[in-house]
Amino acid sequence: MTAQPGTVHLVGAGPGDPGLITVRGQRILESADVVVYDRLVSPELIEAARPDAMRVSAGKAPGGRGPTQAQINAQIVEHARAGRSVCRLKGGDPFVFGRGAEEIAEVAAAGIPWDVVPGVTSAVAAPAAAGIPLTHRDWASTATLVTGHEGESKDASPVDWAAVAGAGGTIVILMGVATLAGTCGQLIDGGRPSSEPVAVIERATWPDERITFGTLADIAETAEQRAVRHPAVVVVGPVVRALRGGSK
Repeated sequence: MTAQPGTVHLVGAGPGDPGLITVRGQRILESADVVVYDRLVSPELIEAARPDAMRVSAGKAPGGRGPTQAQINAQIVEHARAGRSVCRLKGGDPFVFGRGAEEIAEVAAAGIPWDVVPGVTSAVAAPAAAGIPLTHRDWASTATLVTGHEGESKDASPVDWAAVAGAGGTIVILMGVATLAGTCGQLIDGGRPSSEPVAVIERATWPDERITFGTLADIAETAEQRAVRHPAVVVVGPVVRALRGGSK
């Protein structure tokens, strides 16, 4: 007899600190037969799985090392088809630059039941943990979330940086460390002042979180001098100085 397929739960693990996963996400993690987790998920969360649960690393490092997205999708479907409940544990929120929609589309096409447990995205959590409000009644009434990572089959950035620059408000860039110099140049060309404050927040909410401050004119050089590395969130706009007394 063919086993009834298990449910695939797409769970957001939050930005790093294991305490920032949702209560529902934690319950699903602790009860799942299989946990398929990303590279940036806290080891404490992985250890919270059932002792007999299967733990599967789906981590992809910068540069494309690790399983392909197609391989990850196939693994998830395979486990669910075998009747296992699957917790697909993804950093941040699975639907914010997380390719979660692609994974769920594959699961749905296979006729497997699924649900999504939202997570705290680093686009919001990183600035908040650093004391930087995304919006402020005096400085920003809008916030734009954007990826600094070029698309897989694109020769150029998929982002219209001139439009982003002209939209006003706060800009939050995920996966943007490697392209920071070019991005800053395009934002300046798009009309943002070179003196616009910028913060680069590394490993937000982890014990070794580090913040580098600067402006569009100098942040790329400063980040290089400080050896800033992924994962990091870049915040651009006057809100960066909101809790710093107006200083750079």
